[in-house]
Amino acid sequence: MNKVILLGRLTKDPEIRYSQGAEPVCIARFTLAVNRRFKKEGEPDADFINCTAFRRTAEFMERYMKKGMMASVCGSLRITTSDDPTTGQRKWFTDVNCDEVDFAESRAAYEARMAREGSGYDASANTTPPSGFGSSPSGFGSAPSSAYNLAPTQDAGFQAITQSIDEDDDLPF
Repeated sequence: MNKVILLGRLTKDPEIRYSQGAEPVCIARFTLAVNRRFKKEGEPDADFINCTAFRRTAEFMERYMKKGMMASVCGSLRITTSDDPTTGQRKWFTDVNCDEVDFAESRAAYEARMAREGSGYDASANTTPPSGFGSSPSGFGSAPSSAYNLAPTQDAGFQAITQSIDEDDDLPF
């Protein structure tokens, strides 16, 4: 089984291009910075993983994903080879062929972080996906359309706990 699940931030806006032919296909290439759980001294904190998305998933990336956004990616690992014409050496390339790409943080959290970093992010731009628009072409494995309603005034689904728990007997499990 070849299944990859990643959670990380886009290092830059996705590169979008369309294939040539009778029916052009949207292709998005992007790099995801994925934090390492543990690191040795002198090693980087993150791995930078090249990803490629096609068709509707690529169109989703083009329209809604920007540099610095936290995204979750499900797909498969793809390894390709190429011979360097000047040296004749074979080069190996590894990337993730994305089946699904979803938001992994709220729009409000992203905008707040961009404002703190002073990136010049335009919060007035409408980046909320329309109802029923998901990244998965089949609709399976993607969050419901209500999950994409990420207006800055929402609290990302969290509620404050108003009562205190004094003893273990009060716990429901």
